[in-house]
Amino acid sequence: MQATLNRASQMPDVNRTDPRIKRVIVAMNTYGRKPESLIQVLHAAQNLFGYLPLPVIRFIAKELKASPSRVFGVVTFYHFFSLKPNGEHNCLVCTGTACYVKGAQLLLDQIEKDFNLKPGQTTPDNKLSLQTARCIGSCGLAPAATIDEEILAKVTPGEIAKVLRSKMGVTA
Repeated sequence: MQATLNRASQMPDVNRTDPRIKRVIVAMNTYGRKPESLIQVLHAAQNLFGYLPLPVIRFIAKELKASPSRVFGVVTFYHFFSLKPNGEHNCLVCTGTACYVKGAQLLLDQIEKDFNLKPGQTTPDNKLSLQTARCIGSCGLAPAATIDEEILAKVTPGEIAKVLRSKMGVTA
């Protein structure tokens, strides 16, 4: 018996009748089925699925005539793409130089202490996901974080914990 080393070949194909896949196909047609439209198509897929499941990545690669490794490389390079379902609320802490020097690690430490959550994780109840980014382009607001796309400027550890508890409906 010969072992199969290519696990992608063992992955199920996407269901083309799934309404989300139909909308991904529409996005591919809109942006022109070419590798240059990869990021736009990935955004569309993630908006529809909430994250990028591996079968969807493989489907997009095949349809855009791009290698699966290139598509996976793009997905893992950019912080805004996710391979795992995110929580109901998403917290992104900037760890760029300005933010790091001004206390980004203290923000992460506070979130870990209060919510038992490290970067890349989601709470067991799927209420909150925590991510980090090299830079969110808000260096003058350091330390900065976003919660559900809302920028928190010059945020303190206590403030970020308070906002997160409020979003999650948790009392202190």
